[in-house]
This record gives sequence, C-alpha cells and structure tokens, in this order.
Amino acid sequence: MSFKEPFYYPRSDRKVLLALLLIGAAALGCFFFIGNSNKQTQLTAADSAAVLQQQHRYGSYRGRYPARRQRTWYYDQGKKRQIELFYFDPNTADSTQLLRLGLLPWQVRNIYKYRHAGGIYRKPKDFARLYGLASGHYRKLEPYIRISDEFLSASTIYNMEPASERDTVKSPIKITPLERVVLNKADTNQLKKVPGIGSHFARKIVQYRERLGGFYSISQLLEIEDFPESSLTYFVIPDDQLRKINLNRLTLDQLRRHPYINFYQAKAITDYRRLKGPLHSLQDLRLQKDFTPEAIQRLEPYVEF
Repeated sequence: MSFKEPFYYPRSDRKVLLALLLIGAAALGCFFFIGNSNKQTQLTAADSAAVLQQQHRYGSYRGRYPARRQRTWYYDQGKKRQIELFYFDPNTADSTQLLRLGLLPWQVRNIYKYRHAGGIYRKPKDFARLYGLASGHYRKLEPYIRISDEFLSASTIYNMEPASERDTVKSPIKITPLERVVLNKADTNQLKKVPGIGSHFARKIVQYRERLGGFYSISQLLEIEDFPESSLTYFVIPDDQLRKINLNRLTLDQLRRHPYINFYQAKAITDYRRLKGPLHSLQDLRLQKDFTPEAIQRLEPYVEF
C-alpha cells in the first residue's frame, strides 16, 4: 500500500482512522509516563504484619508454599507413631486397633475392602499379603495374630476329629505291624488298610491277581510298577489254591492274556498241539527258544493239562 492510498478513502473513513490513531497514541503515552512514576510497591503496615505472621507460622520457608509445608509436618508426625503389640484377629479387628498396631490409614481401608468383598484370613501368613506391609512389620505382628475357629478351613476341623469319627472308607485306619492281610482273598478296602497302599495300588493288586489267577509268592507284588517294597511284610499266603489254566484247551488269544505268556509263547503252545498233540507237562516245551528255564519255573504253578 502506497503513502497516498489512505487519502483516497471517503471522508468519513478518514475521520475514523484518524480518531483511532489519536486514541492509540494517548494510551501509549499514559503507559510510559504514569507507569514510571512508582517503580516499587509500597507495603502498608497491615501487609508487613501479615507477612511476619506467615513466616513465624511456617518457619523460614519464605511463606511461598504453606500448604505443602503443612502436609510434610503431618507426614513426619506419622512416622513417629509407636507400634502397640497385642493379640488381634485380622478378620474382626476394628480400625482403632489396626491403627494402634502401626498400620497406615490406607492399609486399614484395604483390609476393610478385602473383608467387605468376602475375603477371610484363614492363617497368619494370609495377613502378609496386605499391600504395603513391610516384612519387618509383619514379623513383629505375626506372633500376635489369632484366627478365630469360626474362620478356620473346614479341612482343619476334619483333621482335628478323632479317628473313630472319620469316614473309614475314604480314610481307612492302617493296620499295625503285627497284623497281616491274606493277599489272595482281600478286597480293595482291606488292601487299603496296609501302610503304603492306597486306592491306586489296591486296584492294581486286584487286577493283577485276577489276571494271574492268584499269587503264589508275595514277591510277585513287585511286578506291579513302583510297588512299595516296604508293604510286602503285611501280606500272607496261607494256601496255594490258585486258579489254573489248561494249556491244551485255550486258544492263542486266551493263552496270551496271562501275564506270564506272551504272543510268541502262546503261538509255540498252539503249534506244538497242532503238530505233536496234547501237552503233558511244561517240559515238553523246553526245546522251544521262547521257554527258558526261568519262564517255565514262573509259569508252572498256573498251568494244568
């Protein structure tokens, strides 16, 4: 815009523009002349007294952050609180008792929230999970924690019952070292009374006994995987009445079901019968490579002809 352009405005616009320039010049003059007349703020006697009172109240902190200084004072006071030790139940203790124990207010609120949500402290170590509780503080409180019987686990009450009141089917009373169990006649409930024998081994004994046709030696129990050897002394075999199998009548599949006869031995028996006729003793099979002297001796109590 050139210098001559404003003079081409209408007369009314030129008057408005001139008035705005005069007003701006006047305001600028007032700012410079009046502002420099008083460069320093003068405090009145009332203002000075208020500043001194504020410094005296909050120390030498220049009175700039009184609220922050006040919060620090309360924090220091909290650190100096003494811990009182007495017996308490964290499930029923009120806020006054918990604060006397040295817990902070926000920790007390967390305990109340936990209990309101249905949480229960069932043992003293459960209290150690309280957020923010230092290990040293917990060790001081632990000897004084007393959980009421009302909040104990039901399994704890079960373990406190006399043995005569328990379910002897699920938790049978074990026999003494002088008592014995008849191995070939005992059922699973009787077998579970033997120390070291639970439901698993009781079922394994019965199943293996059915497959064998009975035990002729107590050491045969060790053929069951991981069977506890210490339990062998509690069994007896007063008779040798075993269920025997007839080698001349059973098929190959029936023969191989016996634990002491594998597929190749069963095939050797059926082949012998087909080629040479009925068997009269296991010694007829002694020339077969699958019937070693040990295999014949182990199988002999269970066969007949």
